[in-house]
Amino acid sequence: MSKPKIAFICVHNSCRSQIAEAFGKVLAADVFESYSAGTETKPQINQDAVRLMKELYGIDMEKTQYSKLISAIPKPDIAISMGCNVSCPFIGRPFDENWGLDDPTGKSDDEFKAVIEQIRQNVLALKSKLCGSSF
Repeated sequence: MSKPKIAFICVHNSCRSQIAEAFGKVLAADVFESYSAGTETKPQINQDAVRLMKELYGIDMEKTQYSKLISAIPKPDIAISMGCNVSCPFIGRPFDENWGLDDPTGKSDDEFKAVIEQIRQNVLALKSKLCGSSF
């Protein structure tokens, strides 16, 4: 049986969605496949996100991840919006969940760490939920 494909979507695919993809790959790879994407891209993943994920969890997002468009990932079984403070990108289908996360870009490390922790908790909750589903 194949694992469901989860897409974490943000407009620029440079910060929150990248963090969610990284946690999905590390914490939930046994339950689902993780992808992140956006309607626009950035030249690189947010460097504060990269630094803090390395410091806190030893995860180097730049090794296997890069900013990519929605068209560059497989069709998801579940699509999760990170909580765009502007209009969320249209991905060709409704979102299954909206995590409502503030963008930590340009904020203090403490604020950034709080968002990272919320993403970690959300990924673990999603894993737990899917463990009991029929995917």
